[in-house]
Amino acid sequence: MHAETQNEWEIRMFQKILGYLRDELCIDFPYLERALSALTPEGKENVNAFATEGVYLYYPPAHYLKVFEENELFLRRAYLHTVFHCLYAHPWQRGHREVNLWNLACDIAVEFVIDGLEKPSTRRLLSWLRQQYYEKLREKKVISASGIYELLTEEPPERLTALSREFYTDDHALWGKENGQSPMPDQPKQSEDPQKKWQKIARQVQFQKEKSDRTEDAVAAVMQAEITARRRRRSYSDFLKKFASFHEQMHCDMDTFDLNFYTYGLRTYGNLPLIEPLETREERRISEFVIVVDTSYSTSGELVRSFLQETLHILLEKNAFFTTAKVHLIQCDDMVQEDLVLRSLAQAEAMLSHFEIKGGGNTDFRPAFTYVEELRARGELKNLGGLLYFTDGNGTYPAKKPDYPCAFLFLDSYNEDEVPAWAIRRQLDQTEHI
Repeated sequence: MHAETQNEWEIRMFQKILGYLRDELCIDFPYLERALSALTPEGKENVNAFATEGVYLYYPPAHYLKVFEENELFLRRAYLHTVFHCLYAHPWQRGHREVNLWNLACDIAVEFVIDGLEKPSTRRLLSWLRQQYYEKLREKKVISASGIYELLTEEPPERLTALSREFYTDDHALWGKENGQSPMPDQPKQSEDPQKKWQKIARQVQFQKEKSDRTEDAVAAVMQAEITARRRRRSYSDFLKKFASFHEQMHCDMDTFDLNFYTYGLRTYGNLPLIEPLETREERRISEFVIVVDTSYSTSGELVRSFLQETLHILLEKNAFFTTAKVHLIQCDDMVQEDLVLRSLAQAEAMLSHFEIKGGGNTDFRPAFTYVEELRARGELKNLGGLLYFTDGNGTYPAKKPDYPCAFLFLDSYNEDEVPAWAIRRQLDQTEHI
């Protein structure tokens, strides 16, 4: 058996981190899923930052492992930054322009877009220099790299130096290489023209973005999250807990308790503290949740059991739920077959020990959503945190967006165009655990 070297371990670990970064970005930008997966990760020690020629995403594994520990936000933005360069065709548009100015113009153009998105996964405080230059771009009504390039030709050298230092994010040394020819000697020549590939991806992104914009208020209300088999259990746990809601719990709230006043009262007046600690505090926990399992004819019982075991363990573990926890486990093909209410991990484990799939018809998502609305109307679900739909294929979606977060986890390939813009979706890898 081959012993893993330090470099191989670093590469393997950072590829997991890339998957995590991609997942976090897709929470806010589901329409970028295809673009964020288009570059093949390749660890290289002779690069200092992300670099690409449109095919591979080169990165320094050892260095970026340290960066991830210290500044995850920077790494997440840098990943998106490099992908945006490809979407805007920056690596192939320089022409006869001066290299350094063109690189800077492209960096400013991309950062201007990212800073304007104002999403949790990319939001950062803007420096005074950025604010000033962004205001200039708005006044001049310039947003493209070519337009910014023209403005930069008028800047004095010291201003260009400051701007370069402020906006540098990734390495552009591989830009402008011959189409299809990898700049790295150990990489094979590509059969597809990278520029044409990204033109196609850009059209797909534009279509998905327009589709998403038509329901922007709905997308804003839904927590967009990616769940893949390669994600760490911690990431999956964080995803589920994003369905939490604030509620008062019987605990001493030490965040609102001022120890100085408390001890001052004891010193001055004897056994008479001036302020007692509050006996309650608000905590963010999951209160109610619905899991729907697609039980159509092609569903694998073993895969369903594995999914349920991992998910229920996370949801029902200590401190995930309130003491009045409730999980509805619904089996549904083209009609609701069963609804089990689970209130503890012990109940979940007992259920899984003799779990059987009930159904075998066609896939239709609508009956489960209708049934959930009936539960809410009857008062059986009063504080629904979200719905997770585990399915092995495409089906008929509800015409109307529900007013609670819901995610679809696909075992097989699915048609993205059929999935509503408000729906969180992800194709799972059947060969790995969630």
